[in-house]
Amino acid sequence: MAVAAAVALTAAVAVVLSMLVHSPGPAVSPSAATVPPATAPVSTGVPAATGPAAVASKRARATAGRSRPATRPPASATAGHSRAAAPPATAAAEGHRTVTFVNAVQQTIWVAAGQQTAQPALSTTGWVLSPGRRLTISVPDHWNGRFWGRTGCSFDASGQGRCQTGDCGGEFQCTGYGSIPATLAEFNLNAWDGLDFYDVSMVDGANLPMWINITSGTTKDPISSDGCSTAGCTTPVNCPAALEIHAGGAVVGCESACGVFGTDQYCCRGQWAPRADCNPTQWPIDYAAVFKRAEPFAYSYADDDATSTFTCTGECGYRITFGLTP
Repeated sequence: MAVAAAVALTAAVAVVLSMLVHSPGPAVSPSAATVPPATAPVSTGVPAATGPAAVASKRARATAGRSRPATRPPASATAGHSRAAAPPATAAAEGHRTVTFVNAVQQTIWVAAGQQTAQPALSTTGWVLSPGRRLTISVPDHWNGRFWGRTGCSFDASGQGRCQTGDCGGEFQCTGYGSIPATLAEFNLNAWDGLDFYDVSMVDGANLPMWINITSGTTKDPISSDGCSTAGCTTPVNCPAALEIHAGGAVVGCESACGVFGTDQYCCRGQWAPRADCNPTQWPIDYAAVFKRAEPFAYSYADDDATSTFTCTGECGYRITFGLTP
């Protein structure tokens, strides 16, 4: 009986991971939202590298949260690092969870959402978050998708514009996945036997530091409120020059090896693409290690499941913090 149960659990987890680790899901048609005034691009939080190091590549993964329309703060980027304390508990409507975004960096973030499955869908898929601000949205059970932060954006009154990183085809309200590189918060809620699966992914690169906390539920949070796990804390990505993404005369992101090179030798395709055959330590340069050093709990390449996928039970709520460990 115990063996059979273990086999069933292993099979179920494999199915859930296969749902999380493949890219792009179907586009959805979110409701229109008021667009903030255009904003000049600001610094990105991904510093240029000064030494030899490595970053990661992973096939895009899907996940995270339903949103209700929310009042947006002005889209002006004021300086000043802010680290907000854990927000008070917010009761979720039946059949929904709460997801809170916290901006603890020194620039405005245009939060975006993309969905892996057509239903349940989000009514809003774009928000503005000024430095030091937080925003809580409602997410339906069984939602499967991702959140990420866009940087250096400017939009007109019709919601059309452009972002330096994480851009959604020039739309404020996203109807698909964003451009890479972008740090992702991925969720598959009620995926199997009441379990949520969630993770931070840098498989396609990184544009902002990020960690996820559990705010409600019955599972002990594996990440501290200031972005640390037993393996380490949230630190800047030390991006090698070969992977740097530039805009406006500054480094705005760090792309994955697959995004830049797209070759067999980095497990992007061909004989080393299968999970069992992919070993970043055998790459010409272990670019996966760069992302793993920056955020030890995050995905650094497509098959980095063992140290990067987390679960939660009990109708969990979540907090996504954009920022570094103080």
